[in-house]
Amino acid sequence: MTQVKNGDTVRIHYTGTLTNGETFDSSVGRDPLEFVVGSGQIIPGLDAALPGMAEGDKKSVDVTCADAYGETDPAALQAIPRADIPADIPVEAGLQLQMQTPQGQVVPVTIAEVSETEVVLDANHPLAGKDLNFAIEVVGVDAA
Repeated sequence: MTQVKNGDTVRIHYTGTLTNGETFDSSVGRDPLEFVVGSGQIIPGLDAALPGMAEGDKKSVDVTCADAYGETDPAALQAIPRADIPADIPVEAGLQLQMQTPQGQVVPVTIAEVSETEVVLDANHPLAGKDLNFAIEVVGVDAA
């Protein structure tokens, strides 16, 4: 059987969980995730676990936050006046919104805090600062 190496296109089924066992994503019931190994299309810690595996192989992979979505960046928090948020947008902690940069790029944000006068928006990835676990199965390998 062909062993996975950088540059190969692979298809995997996966279930991603937090360290407390809560599932945050899974390909169960969907098409497998397809990507080129070593291309940076997926988080580094998961990408690094694939070389040497073969079709049909299963593995459990622990990925530290540094090799996933990084540490939480305090600079990604921004307080804005509550009055600057349109009245038709609900304002409650945990709600996900989209902002647009001056260059037109859409950035997903989460409302981190709400007070009478301001709303703190968090542009960190929702999984930043979290160690992750993946149960993976290689279901296809196309050699480079």
